[in-house]
Amino acid sequence: MQRILLFLYSLRAFLLFVVLEVIAIWLIVSYNSQQGSVFFNSSNQFSAKVLGTKNNVTDYFSLREVNNRLLDTNAQLLAELEMYRKPADSAFIELDSTLLTSFDFKGAKVINNSIRLNHNYLTLNKGSKHGVKPGMGVFNGEGVVGRVKGVTDNFATVISLLHTELLVSSKIETSEVFGSIKWDGIDSKNAKLLYVPRHVNVKKGDKIVTSGYNAVFPEGIAIGKISEVSQGTDTNYLDITVELSTDFTRISYVYLVENTIEEELDSLYINSELNNERQ
Repeated sequence: MQRILLFLYSLRAFLLFVVLEVIAIWLIVSYNSQQGSVFFNSSNQFSAKVLGTKNNVTDYFSLREVNNRLLDTNAQLLAELEMYRKPADSAFIELDSTLLTSFDFKGAKVINNSIRLNHNYLTLNKGSKHGVKPGMGVFNGEGVVGRVKGVTDNFATVISLLHTELLVSSKIETSEVFGSIKWDGIDSKNAKLLYVPRHVNVKKGDKIVTSGYNAVFPEGIAIGKISEVSQGTDTNYLDITVELSTDFTRISYVYLVENTIEEELDSLYINSELNNERQ
């Protein structure tokens, strides 16, 4: 304490100068309207800048919470949209409540992602205690991402669309011709559309979406667009390259979709001795 007092005593001249300067400025501002207005305008601008910077910093650190809230809200809106989506044909048939609510949506954040392997995976920050189950489809605002493989209490692993063993049932949106999307392990931006017969008229730029003919994805989720078409070496099918709509190099948030009547469908196929092609 004595050292602090000695230090302040050594600065007595400077401190006295500062006090006198403050008093002088206060007297000038208080008794001169022009200088007072300039001072208060300047102080208001300075305060506004300080408060603006403070708000920007606060907003930045709250972005994660905001994104999570938006993700949950969007998942709810997707579920409501799926409920009220009408079929594309001209005749609309009223569906019962079971079919209207056949899909449920959840949001999650990607905490790990690989794109340089033949079998690529993602890791999500949601698990079984959040309602995530193996087999759920995964997509984002751009398009299909993959399918849930394994789940723990708090995390889930996802088979990426960039996985050479994953097939996704899809169709050409304009012609309704069905096929299967499969990654060939070469380019993270492109995949192959398989099993499209050679007689089908396919054009570059045609949009590829999920077919809805499986227990994983609802119909109409974007996958990509056709970038190349050739006759290929197979005598039955075209060689079609699809430019994927999802940019796997910058995935941050995803949606998980669950078919709530999947078990009933599986039971039906088993009892009918049919194979359910879960693509």
